[in-house]
Amino acid sequence: MITIRKSDDRGGGNHGWLDSKFSFSFADYHDPRHMGFGPLRVINEDHIAPGAGFPTHPHRDMEILTWVLDGAVAHRDSEGNQAVVRPGELQRMSAGTGIRHSEFNASPSDKLHLLQIWIQPERRGLPPGYEQTAFTDLDGKLRLVGARDGRDGAVTIHQDAELWAARLAAGQQAAFTPKTSRVQWLQIARGEVDLNGQHLTAGDGAAISEETALTFHAETPAELLLFDMGA
Repeated sequence: MITIRKSDDRGGGNHGWLDSKFSFSFADYHDPRHMGFGPLRVINEDHIAPGAGFPTHPHRDMEILTWVLDGAVAHRDSEGNQAVVRPGELQRMSAGTGIRHSEFNASPSDKLHLLQIWIQPERRGLPPGYEQTAFTDLDGKLRLVGARDGRDGAVTIHQDAELWAARLAAGQQAAFTPKTSRVQWLQIARGEVDLNGQHLTAGDGAAISEETALTFHAETPAELLLFDMGA
């Protein structure tokens, strides 16, 4: 079963310096039909003005992933981590028992476009942690970028969840074979993709369950994220 979540149906708001779209309930946007999917709790698509960002604020008991589409985000946290995250890099911050961080557009002139993702951890009270990895082999295939066991160079996610990413040229195709008793969420970051005969465009998501095969056909140059999770 594939249930499409259209981009225009998402919540969010434009605050001038920040234009956000929420796939699931977040902040002042509440929709009991869209509270998350499996352990996936947040997918926020943010456009952040040059030099603007989120001042230091706290988190706890959440796996927070940042995927940059355009620009660069400057990160600083209470564990002493300072970094700049760019396209092709996945940042994982485990909030655990408590962490404070800030994130700003690192450029004084260019806009920042990113996806911020929250995944509920497998247990509460984990120690805070940080990881950032660049992936140079995303073109033309699905590449594992996040996993519970951190295999194949993926960042470690403290949950029975995997994150796959792909960049496809127009006409290219990728495939995924789901295992029994798992669910998937597909997020289209750019472009247009045909998923098992269903048309999706940038910003669209799809909740997937009980499918035996998934085929992604790029109708235009496209970038996608696929979450594979225990049901």
